[in-house]
Amino acid sequence: MTDHPVPLAAVPAAATTLGSMPGTSVRAAVAAVARALASGDGVPHLPELPARGPGADLVGRTSGLLAGVAPDLAVETTPAGWRFADAPGRESRRARSWLGEDLDAWEEGLEGYAGPVAVSLAGPWTLAAAIELRTGERAVRDPGACRDLAAALQHAAVDHVADVRRRLPSAQVSLWLDEPALPAVLQGAIPTQSGLGRYAAVDEPVVETALRRVVGALHAEGVPVVVHCCGSRPPYDVFRRSGFDAVSADLLLHDRRDDDAIGELFDAGRRLVAGVLPATDAELSEVRATVALVRDLGHRLGHAPEVVAERVLVSPTCGLAGASDGHVREVLERLRAVGRGLREEEGTRGEG
Repeated sequence: MTDHPVPLAAVPAAATTLGSMPGTSVRAAVAAVARALASGDGVPHLPELPARGPGADLVGRTSGLLAGVAPDLAVETTPAGWRFADAPGRESRRARSWLGEDLDAWEEGLEGYAGPVAVSLAGPWTLAAAIELRTGERAVRDPGACRDLAAALQHAAVDHVADVRRRLPSAQVSLWLDEPALPAVLQGAIPTQSGLGRYAAVDEPVVETALRRVVGALHAEGVPVVVHCCGSRPPYDVFRRSGFDAVSADLLLHDRRDDDAIGELFDAGRRLVAGVLPATDAELSEVRATVALVRDLGHRLGHAPEVVAERVLVSPTCGLAGASDGHVREVLERLRAVGRGLREEEGTRGEG
C-alpha cells in the first residue's frame, strides 16, 4: 500500500451525497444527482435504490459483486437479512442486474463528464456483521470468513472501479467503503443468533489488517478510498492507520473529544467528508449556520477558513434513501450553497 494518501479529485468544499436515494427509478435518481453535482463544485455519487428490494441495497449490491470473484461467498436472503449460499443464485443475479442498470443510467446521464465521481461498497466488517454463516451465526464470529470477505472485496472493488472507468473514461473515480457496523464490531456489540449474547470484540490490529488490504489494492490502481461511518464517535484513528484518504462522518453528532483525531487526519494529509445536513425530512439550518459549524471545527484545530475549505467536503449525514423527493432536492441545493460559503464565493454571505 502507498505510504501517502491518494488525493481526492475535487474542488475545495465540494458537495456530495453518500449513495442511497429514495424511489425505484434509477434514471430519476441519476438526473437529480447529475443536475446538482456534475456542475464543477460537486462529486456525483452512483445512486443506490434500496426501495427496489434485496439486492438493490448496499450489502446486496456488494455481495453480488463478491459472488463474481468468489462464488463460495454467494448469498441468499433470509427473514433476518443475508446468509451464505452454496452457489450464486437468483439474489446474486438480481443484484448484478440492478447494478448493471444503475451503471448504464449513470453512464448515459454523465456522458462526457470529466470531473470526480464516487461509488460505494459495503466494507468488510459491515459485511461480516450482516451476513450469516450457514449455522445462522454472523460471519463476524469466524476469523476465516472475515479474511475471505476482505480478500474477495479487494478484487471486487478493483473490478468495479475498472468497470466505472471504462464507462466514464474522463472521470476521476473514488471508492467509498460504508462501515456503519464497525464501531459495534470493535466494541463487541453485535448480537448473537439467539439475541441473548454478543460476539467478542475484534481487536483493532485485526480490523486494520482487513481494511488495509482493501485500501492497498485500490491505491495500487491510483484510486482514492473514503470510509463512511455514521453515528457518534467513529474510530478515526483506526481509519487513519488503515490508510483511508478521507473519513465521512456525521458532524451534527460530533463529539469535541474527537477534535484531536480529526486534527491528526488533517496532519496526515487526509480529508473529512462532513455530514452537515439531515438525511431524512427535517428543517434545514441556514447556510451561514452550517458554514459556521464547519469553520468552528477548523478554528478549534487552529486552521484558517481557506485551509478548512481545502480539507473538507460536505454531504448529508447519511444516505438519502429515507427522505422525500422534496427533501433530497433541498439538501442538494443547500449543500452546494454551503460549499460556496466555505469557499467564500460572492453571493453566499446572505443565503438562508
